[in-house]
Amino acid sequence: MSEPVPPHRFYYLHNFQRALDWIAERYQDLLSEGEQAFLEQFAGLPQASRALLVRLLMRRGPWFLAGKLAYEEIPDIAGAAEPLLALGWLDAVHPISLEELFALHTKPELLRLFASASVRPEMRKASMLEALQPDFGGPRTYAEWNPLAPKAAWRVMVSDLCERFRLMFFGNLYQTWSEFVLADLGVFRYEPVAFDDASRAFQSRADVDVYLALHACRQALDDSTEIETVLQAAARCRSDNPWLEKRRAKLLLRIGQSCERAQDWPRAEQAYAQSSYPGARHRRIRVYERMGRFEEALAWACASQAEPESDEESQRVSRMLPRLRRHLGQEGGASPSNAKSVVAQLRMDLELDPPTEPASVEYVLRDHWHAENAPVFYVENALINSLFGLLCWPAIFAPLPGAFFHPFQSGPADLGSPDFVQRRGGLFEACLAQLEDGRYPETIRQRFADKQGMQSPFVFWGMLTEPLLALALDCIPPAHLKLLFARLLKDVQANRSGFPDLVRFWPEEGRYEMVEVKAPGDKLQDNQIRWLRYCAENGLPVRVCHVHWRGLAGDAT
Repeated sequence: MSEPVPPHRFYYLHNFQRALDWIAERYQDLLSEGEQAFLEQFAGLPQASRALLVRLLMRRGPWFLAGKLAYEEIPDIAGAAEPLLALGWLDAVHPISLEELFALHTKPELLRLFASASVRPEMRKASMLEALQPDFGGPRTYAEWNPLAPKAAWRVMVSDLCERFRLMFFGNLYQTWSEFVLADLGVFRYEPVAFDDASRAFQSRADVDVYLALHACRQALDDSTEIETVLQAAARCRSDNPWLEKRRAKLLLRIGQSCERAQDWPRAEQAYAQSSYPGARHRRIRVYERMGRFEEALAWACASQAEPESDEESQRVSRMLPRLRRHLGQEGGASPSNAKSVVAQLRMDLELDPPTEPASVEYVLRDHWHAENAPVFYVENALINSLFGLLCWPAIFAPLPGAFFHPFQSGPADLGSPDFVQRRGGLFEACLAQLEDGRYPETIRQRFADKQGMQSPFVFWGMLTEPLLALALDCIPPAHLKLLFARLLKDVQANRSGFPDLVRFWPEEGRYEMVEVKAPGDKLQDNQIRWLRYCAENGLPVRVCHVHWRGLAGDAT
């Protein structure tokens, strides 16, 4: 296999320009005069100046010491900076605070800089900063802080503008320009999807503003800003864009959870009441219970039980109902869930020698059971998700409005939306119809070959091998796959996890079994219980194996 071709020495500049061209083509109507001017002026700069700016934008700033900048492909840093300083994109006279100055310099440099002040070598930087603040509190230019410095300090003044460009290109702020490089080197491959105007992440300039405001709220929450301030800011971020409203609902859920941790029940209730994100209703009921508002908690719980938003909510609320009724002195009501009794019937216990080297219990049991005529694989969530992802590839990657914003998406942006399946109903039906007419094995095998390594929210390329795929297609009946895929489609986000750990095959008999493995003291998680119950109730071969270590006392459960 040949080595990957290294990127061009100005690869980062090339990629940045590609993004700017994409934005200019797709978002021209959303750009301000200043943003349009940046696009035009950037293209006209010397290559070295453009390269220097992008290098700085890709680093943590906004302040940089000119004397510490060194890039092989930019031999004359000062010359490259001149056009940027002339445009005001770099600033050498912008006031810099004492905190920012400390971030720029090492401790020895600061000791020399403040040699006449009350700082000592044994002090930590934080203590030095605290000691200097009373006398050096206000911002100054870098030349005033360090008059003997041979070179200037530059502040990048277009960071916010370029962050806005990055957001408009990717539709998020967690992807970076390195996505280009990984794609160029073949590390990541993405499904090519057709784009039109309806597929833009943002349909108005206000959409971009709302996203940035929500991002600021999330940062404020993480920085422990006063919760009332964050709540009020989130309330101001309403949008007609359903995608952004979902982000706001998720933020409100997290605000509520933060309030719960602080036992601030009124504000937690306020946050959950404004959130439509899955899980907010259940947590609101919990808050009512903590506040002693049992009648409201019971009313909401009964409404939830009548029309649950998911199996997860139904499971959690069913546990709450008896307790809420006891608080109100009520008896009877809905019978408790039989999930535990169903799962209990799946239990088997097995005693094994403890491993001589540290190993997870799943691998120990896999190796114990594995035989040439009865192979066993550790798959957890990988196998069924991958089979589903390969069969339903056209539905998952359908170029619907609001699903794909840019060429570097591993899956549709609306994957977690309540209408994800509904919007693609006909496409999913066409894919699953192959389970009825027998075409599915060939389709899955062909996509396994054609799409190898391509990013997908469902396919686990590292775990899905050809032998495993062949055994799965030979031993798992299509009717069983249809049942498994049906539950996946019922709640794609929640039901992609919780599958049993192991899968056992008996190729000569054309059968299989899924096994959840538990070490001594381990308990089943809620999402595992839901999958086990579903499999048992639908006749899918599944069991729970509790492993005990031979000769070790106290491991019985």
